[in-house]
Amino acid sequence: MRRITHALLGAAISFIGAQGAFAAEVHVMISGGFSAAYKELVPAFEKATGNTVVTAYGPSMGETPQAIPMRLSRGEPADVLIMVGYALDELAAKGKVVSASRMALADSLIGVAVKSGAPKPDLSSPETLKAALLASKTIAYSDSASGVYVSTEMFKKLGIAEQMKDKARKIPATPVGEIVASGAAEIGFQQISELKPVHGIDIVGPLPPALQQVTVFSAGLASAAPQPDAGKELIAFLSSAQAAPVIAKSGLEPKVK
Repeated sequence: MRRITHALLGAAISFIGAQGAFAAEVHVMISGGFSAAYKELVPAFEKATGNTVVTAYGPSMGETPQAIPMRLSRGEPADVLIMVGYALDELAAKGKVVSASRMALADSLIGVAVKSGAPKPDLSSPETLKAALLASKTIAYSDSASGVYVSTEMFKKLGIAEQMKDKARKIPATPVGEIVASGAAEIGFQQISELKPVHGIDIVGPLPPALQQVTVFSAGLASAAPQPDAGKELIAFLSSAQAAPVIAKSGLEPKVK
């Protein structure tokens, strides 16, 4: 791990270079799917630039107080937004994000999780997943992009939307993996990168290819960014080839490889 950290720091210094910028406090709002990679990459960026990164976490969408659109509506400071690509585009359309700054960072797959040691559903086909869902008593899905897809599209594709109404529930803000680990849900759906950091669960795998929906995580500069230059620097580093191995390790597929 120490070798990886030193290599990443060296890559950050090499990538960013001696630009002579003044140290800045960069405010970032980020949704869960990219968080694991982000948490490992930010220290290297801070050490290479002298900047300090201040982070607020929340879903890409929704009306919970932590949701990124709600944070922006309250006037919380933001230089960089890292979130689901289409949600970022919606903010750009409202003038909250500089459209030209948008940068795709990684693709994310939806995964299925159960409590550690519990029987694992068969994910080899849509039909086997359907049978597992019908046999389960409790199902959990997120309040962000993956959950919207699972609840409004995937259940319909499987022809079980009605049967899911009483057993499947949306989990606001809290990681779905934690709900599964506690035993409050037998099966959980969320981005694989958000399931990986949770202890007490087994990740069964991604959804069957015929049901999978790829979510793109993107970064953009907030229109009212107090530190736009430092924000652009951070986006450039997160989308660089140097950052790609860390992104891949977190369960995402980096756009730059």
